[in-house]
Amino acid sequence: MTLLNFALGLLLSVVIAALAYWRGALSSSGAVGASVVGTLIFSIGGLTWAILLIAFFVTSSAWSHYQARAKESLAEKFQKGHRRDLGQVLANGGWGALLALAYACTPQPILFVAFVGAMATVNADTWATELGVLSRTPPRLITTGRVVAVGTSGGVTPLGVFVAFAGALLIGILASVSQVTRVNRPLFILVAACAGLLGSLFDSLLGATVQAIYFCDADQKETEARVHRCGRATRRVRGWRWLDNDGVNFSASVVGSMIAMALYQVIGGWTGF
Repeated sequence: MTLLNFALGLLLSVVIAALAYWRGALSSSGAVGASVVGTLIFSIGGLTWAILLIAFFVTSSAWSHYQARAKESLAEKFQKGHRRDLGQVLANGGWGALLALAYACTPQPILFVAFVGAMATVNADTWATELGVLSRTPPRLITTGRVVAVGTSGGVTPLGVFVAFAGALLIGILASVSQVTRVNRPLFILVAACAGLLGSLFDSLLGATVQAIYFCDADQKETEARVHRCGRATRRVRGWRWLDNDGVNFSASVVGSMIAMALYQVIGGWTGF
């Protein structure tokens, strides 16, 4: 990483974060976090890595505003709103930034594969969350198949699974076409799509089993937040107290990157990056 790359990465990251803050997609802490994460990824990975991060951020922000009125009633179930804060930025991009740092120290192609898997996972999960809740088919808990309320952690729908695959597929396509050297593009895309989908399903699995879930006795509502939208404190009904939605998202991105690396090692089929 040269000084020029760092300067360009910083400039691009700050500009994008400022625009996102102005548009209401990021909070002030989220803008700072996005600037740091973006600078690391842009300056180390260059345009190839930057394209994936930008695609995730732009599409996830767009889908969060899609059918916003229809999703208003579900806001109380989620830990945070659509204006992403520092925790959400690090949950979705923190592992990617760490992979970029590792790549700066040891520029191994497998680390780019891991980055693609991580971005595919967070993109898939965000698309599934934002669009899956609009499904006309009631969600079912991923562990038991029991029908649950819309927005319940761990609930999945056919639409949610489909858009999760589509979100991961987009990252795979962009990663493939951005490569300047010869690669097996169909295989690359398949690995990214499968890793992203499986990573997002792992996110749902954690949400259904060990993520901390709370209940507001006053409103008789289940939520991911320790303080309900009504302003009253909630009580934990299941899950590990220390594992919130941000922790689940970060863990899923790690698992998605590991799946991508495993698929790459097992299937192989392309050379160089």
